[in-house]
Amino acid sequence: MLRMKGVKHSLIAFLFYCGVEATVGLWGASYLVGARRIAAETAAGWISLYYGGITIGRLITGFITLKVHNRVLIRFGQLVAIAGGVMILLPLPIPFSLIGLILIGLGLAPIYPGLLHETPARFGKENSAKLMGYQMAAAYTGTTFLPPLFGVIATQTSIALFPFMVLVFLIFMMMSAEKVNRILVRRLSLTEELNR
Repeated sequence: MLRMKGVKHSLIAFLFYCGVEATVGLWGASYLVGARRIAAETAAGWISLYYGGITIGRLITGFITLKVHNRVLIRFGQLVAIAGGVMILLPLPIPFSLIGLILIGLGLAPIYPGLLHETPARFGKENSAKLMGYQMAAAYTGTTFLPPLFGVIATQTSIALFPFMVLVFLIFMMMSAEKVNRILVRRLSLTEELNR
């Protein structure tokens, strides 16, 4: 299974997706309090709005998924999440941190279900059940290890690194997902050439 082209990159995308989702949820409030000097109660409320962004994004995605291709939703979601990460990173007024968190949540919303839904189309129906198990394992590995990894880094350096780490995770996720898309486009064009 791991020798199939694109599988490893797909697993990396799942790892970083769940890693960034959990990292923002677990460390976002600590960043807001420690680096941006926001009151703890306000920071907790803002993180709940981040999760609200994911929920609302999933609801919207559910309505438009029949009209918009999964790859488009995934790519758009990644760009929105990266825009939110950049907004948190830049030294903008504090309300932009809230907007950035909500954008990250909205952007992340279509990625996980979209990647799962694309599995049979990308790797064949005969491989999809087994591969979804691998993807779940990669996803939970990201959830388990990336937030504590950031915690260790923040303890040794500063919680102010939070936006940088979030962007790194988001960029790795997008690069991995786009690598799978490029492999599939090449495979499709080769198949079309052979069928001529």
